[in-house]
Amino acid sequence: MTNSLFPVILAGGKGERFWPLSRSGRPKQFLSLDGSSRSLLQATADRLIKLVGGWDSVFVITSNQIAEGVRQQLPELPSQNLLIESEGRDTAAAVAWTSLVIKQRYGEDAIVGFFPADHWIADQEAFANTLNAASSLAASTEAIVTLGIKPTFPSTGYGYIEQGEKIGTFDELPAYHVNRFTEKPNRETAETFLSTGRFSWNSGMFVFRAGVVLKELYTHAPEIIEPLAQNGPSIYPQLPKKSIDYALMEKTTLAYVLPVAFGWDDLGDWNAIERLLKTEDTPNVELATHVGLDTQGALLYATDPEDVIVTIGLEDVVIVRDRKVTLIVKKDRTQEIKQILKTLQSDPRFTDLL
Repeated sequence: MTNSLFPVILAGGKGERFWPLSRSGRPKQFLSLDGSSRSLLQATADRLIKLVGGWDSVFVITSNQIAEGVRQQLPELPSQNLLIESEGRDTAAAVAWTSLVIKQRYGEDAIVGFFPADHWIADQEAFANTLNAASSLAASTEAIVTLGIKPTFPSTGYGYIEQGEKIGTFDELPAYHVNRFTEKPNRETAETFLSTGRFSWNSGMFVFRAGVVLKELYTHAPEIIEPLAQNGPSIYPQLPKKSIDYALMEKTTLAYVLPVAFGWDDLGDWNAIERLLKTEDTPNVELATHVGLDTQGALLYATDPEDVIVTIGLEDVVIVRDRKVTLIVKKDRTQEIKQILKTLQSDPRFTDLL
């Protein structure tokens, strides 16, 4: 049990690439996408509570638009551990504010971990062992530890971390200094990364001592940490919108990586559901009543069990039916859902669909 760890769940995202199932008042983290009864947010909290032994050590940071939904989803969460952003300013501001709060309450040596609310993890025991190792490294070294996922295919949708010098072994897991972070590469570059054996996917999960990350933020992102430290969260709307990768991780010399394998997906768009649920003996992934003719490689989802989706001669498409909306998109263009949402936002006829 990782008693010294204070896990923080990052729950402010919109999940736009899961539209129309994910809407402004019902974002992706409130949904169950793997057929279980627990939402992504609830499943993330379940994992972390097992590690720290109770709700008192768990924090959630979210936006004011969905804070009430978080309370409904996690009624056991102490009210003082729910941090509500007045305006989303990306992950650098979220890390900075939460780290300030935890340092104030528990001291600069408190070990803090950040975990997105929308990840799927298969092997809970391996995940727990990884966090024990990350906590040991953070406790013993001035380190900002990132969990690197050992790649299973040359993904062009994830960022990559190149490992440098090995600095030791923690709970039987080797740890390395980070050489560099690379944003989403093209296919050829991703294949080259995999062939070297030195690269991990960037999971977006971090572990560090509160005082260490705050010191590094003062060095590399003073435009975020200084206003927050002086004014508190009331300054939020004036903060620059930056990711923690861009604001800090790509600049600090204290970045370390634990390359791990516990079965992971960041559930970034509808194709992630196929990765989780596709079996070799079925032509499609069907989370709907489907009648098909010559249809293969399709993902079909409907929230109403009485809705029937009928297809003829389709291949490699996503079809989602939710309330008044039907989405039909080729699987290789699901990233463009965010683009079509901008079109819908500009037309007053469609405001109730967002």
